[in-house]
Amino acid sequence: MSSAFDAFRRSAAHTRTKPYRTGSLGIGADGFEPAFEAALTVSSAGDAAARDFFETWFSPFRIQPDDRERGFVTGFYEPEADASPVRTARYRFPILSRPPDLVDIDDGNRPAGLDRYLAFGRVKHGELVEYFDRSAIEQGALADLGLEIAWLEDPVDVFFIHVQGAARLRMPQGLRRITYAAKSGQRFTGPGHVLAAMGEIPREQVTMQSIRAWLRAHPGRVDEILWQNRSFIFFRDAPVEDAALGPVAAAKVPLTPRRSMAVDRLLHTFGTPFFVHAPDLAAFGGAPFAQLMIAQDTGSAIVGAARGDLFAGSGDAAGEIAGVVKHDADFFALVPRRAPGDRS
Repeated sequence: MSSAFDAFRRSAAHTRTKPYRTGSLGIGADGFEPAFEAALTVSSAGDAAARDFFETWFSPFRIQPDDRERGFVTGFYEPEADASPVRTARYRFPILSRPPDLVDIDDGNRPAGLDRYLAFGRVKHGELVEYFDRSAIEQGALADLGLEIAWLEDPVDVFFIHVQGAARLRMPQGLRRITYAAKSGQRFTGPGHVLAAMGEIPREQVTMQSIRAWLRAHPGRVDEILWQNRSFIFFRDAPVEDAALGPVAAAKVPLTPRRSMAVDRLLHTFGTPFFVHAPDLAAFGGAPFAQLMIAQDTGSAIVGAARGDLFAGSGDAAGEIAGVVKHDADFFALVPRRAPGDRS
């Protein structure tokens, strides 16, 4: 519980610089202000004090999904991979930074007829159009622009770094941490969905591990499968002083292993505590999983009010956990009370 309080306090500290935007479910960002202020008056809290803090400042409300009885959780992590600062015969697959011609698209500049999902594009003949997709980029659409942050040995490792949105790169000069900077804008299509639809992996057996195993066994079909996910991710440097924490994510704070959760950003407000109960989830150390999580990230595949992506940590061991998390779960949002002790 104390680690959940520490994660919450990091979000509280960030809001002193820039408040979070309120999600459409209506748990207002300004409603967190008293609890944020209270959290910042102490540097840390033990488990008992942390529990008392959350019980004092919040009331739990169950989040019921529209289309099913229970919610759903998956897992994510920060991968680690060997990398080179230059292309070599061994390291041939690049991690790219944001290209200079990538344009943010919103309702203020969106041309008529352009897919409303697209949040990024480029100018072509004076008009905003869809940006290059994964296939085009990996076949050289952005070559010779000097965007390469690092080079990796395995294109599958590059792909899963894209999926996770961050990584620790083991470079000759030391560890380099990168995180999401932007994306090409197209919808995400997971390789597990593709392989299940093709009958290559039974849907109930799709995990990160089974996807990787299939791709290792079929190296000549890697592009065929991965290019069906047209979305492409660009990265930036993201140093984090505390090695025990994860990357700086969408809520602009370092993720806390086993306490930070990605949510649907359009619906939920960053900083919201959630109690997540997944009776059959044992990967984190034994079922049931019943833990307080803090909303501090988002993702294109995380859609819906009762949908969460649990941050497992960094490195291969965390990846083994994250890769098998696909479980039904109950979600209880902790909504700020109007005043401490208010039970309404």
